[in-house]
Amino acid sequence: MAVLPLNPTPFFANKNQAFWNLQLAGWGGTALLRAMSAFANGQPLEFFFVILIATITGFSLSLILSVIFAYLIRQKPLLTWGGTAATLAIAVGVYAFIDSWVLGLTRPAAEAGFVRIFLGIYFFDLTLLGAWSALYYAINFFLQVEQQADRLERLEAQATSAQLAMLRYQLNPHFLFNTLNSISTLVLLNQTKPANAMLTRLSSFLRHTLVTQPGGKVTVEQEVETLKLYLEIERMRFEERLQTEFRVEERASRAQIPSMLLQPLIENAIKYGVSPQEEGAEISLLAQIVGPRLRITVSDTGPGMDVGGMADDLPAVMATHKRRDSTGVGLANIRDRLAQAYGDDHRFEIRSPESGGFTVLIEIPHEFADEADPPAAGKATGSGKPASGSGVELMNPPQKVSSVK
Repeated sequence: MAVLPLNPTPFFANKNQAFWNLQLAGWGGTALLRAMSAFANGQPLEFFFVILIATITGFSLSLILSVIFAYLIRQKPLLTWGGTAATLAIAVGVYAFIDSWVLGLTRPAAEAGFVRIFLGIYFFDLTLLGAWSALYYAINFFLQVEQQADRLERLEAQATSAQLAMLRYQLNPHFLFNTLNSISTLVLLNQTKPANAMLTRLSSFLRHTLVTQPGGKVTVEQEVETLKLYLEIERMRFEERLQTEFRVEERASRAQIPSMLLQPLIENAIKYGVSPQEEGAEISLLAQIVGPRLRITVSDTGPGMDVGGMADDLPAVMATHKRRDSTGVGLANIRDRLAQAYGDDHRFEIRSPESGGFTVLIEIPHEFADEADPPAAGKATGSGKPASGSGVELMNPPQKVSSVK
């Protein structure tokens, strides 16, 4: 049997309706409590008429107070509390006067004079209207705090989104500079056909990147497709020197990551791993699910850099490594984007052993593109090398690792 989802509406979602609900419930409950007390004490029938008049009077005065308090609550504290005290004293006086007068009409033979009845009723009415006023200010101050908290949360979300967009847009000039510099070199060497082909592929790559939102997320599979377009451009420069080996688990391919997160890592691997060596280098990418987290490892077989094996302190690494011509944009940008997207709930490591090579490890919470697809156990297995100049090849190991060509 299907169960309809229950989505309760917040009580103060409609402030006007909530006010009237509280008014009716509060004054109705007060009248009922006084009527029960009068009945228990054996009061005559005409006393219930007094209770009715008192309830209507209190209800009406509280409506007037709500208008005055709504104005006072927006003023400076001294004016707010001073005006509230004066207004409340006057309202209680009017309330007690009407109650005393009505009580005097129903009990003309009472021994107590009007002044004594007025003073006795004044303190009772002060308790009622005082409690009403305290509740009015408490609710309104609570709603103001909630509104300020919501506004602050929206501003923080907008600031985070703007910073993510800034970091994301920072990649395009960085990438364009390197690619246009390569095209310029081809033109100077009169290699017009390769230059034209590179421009065409650059256009396709930029068109593909514009599809995704700057602060949005894509699946690992979609990110790999973007890397394929990028590597098609770079393969024109390096040909056989650029080798690639991509291994992506089937479940990892559906996990979500910030868009354009891996492109700077591939770009760095080409610039500092493939380019400096005459024989080139191999770039490998491994994406796998480890428990509740997604682990992505990007490595190259280039000369590496002097980071002492492993480094978590990125500024220190960027200051001491051997790649002196680096702008420091790529790795720092990735770390900033991870911090913005996941806070402290991420892992970012750089490894470069003395034997050579360079590895970047990223570990983030596993987020499914389809939340209905629960995680299951599985590992990427298998190894191998793609054929020379074959572009991006995803490994084709047994079953649980997907192949995308």
